[in-house]
Amino acid sequence: MKQIATWIRECDEAHFERVFAPFPEVSLWNARRISVPWERMDALLLTGGSDISLGYLRQPVPNEKLIEDPDPARDAWEFEVLTKALAQSLPILGICRGLQVLNVALDGTLHLDIPNHDRPESKYGNIQKLHYAEGAPVRFSRVNSSHHQALDRLGRGLEVKARCADDDVIEEAQLVDYPFALGVQYHPERDPLYASLFQLFVERIGEKSK
Repeated sequence: MKQIATWIRECDEAHFERVFAPFPEVSLWNARRISVPWERMDALLLTGGSDISLGYLRQPVPNEKLIEDPDPARDAWEFEVLTKALAQSLPILGICRGLQVLNVALDGTLHLDIPNHDRPESKYGNIQKLHYAEGAPVRFSRVNSSHHQALDRLGRGLEVKARCADDDVIEEAQLVDYPFALGVQYHPERDPLYASLFQLFVERIGEKSK
């Protein structure tokens, strides 16, 4: 079995059950519900959720009200295991908040509130066009959008692979000189359109599987 450590909100569990159903060789360990035996893990999945809490951000915060529903317990777990995963060169996939956690862990900063990326019609509707950089590992003609924060200064070693065509908000970033660490700002778990992204992730886990 390929063991993936993660933290998944209750509202997202059904989405990820569907996503990984085609991969019976994969076992998800949701730290929100159970203790994760890190020494057995083969990969890390950082999923969407609330804003990163103040104690973990690497920047001044002029208005604390910009931080929505922080979860310090989740932050503590994710930042700790992300450090371990990077040290072990384990495959990492970050989704929305997960991309932001990866960026902040590598000393990057965030735009704390951006317009037009959390409209109701774009939460599940794949209506946002992207511009891709050369070498982008996955490409989709249009993606969904459901976030009010985004990457600002890139963390160490991260390289932009896609931006929103309308406003240049970073939508994909990859850690260079690393086996596999990819983050996306959209929510691929919400639509079968993005199956190839999860296929790629699972394949890379195979390369590190114990």
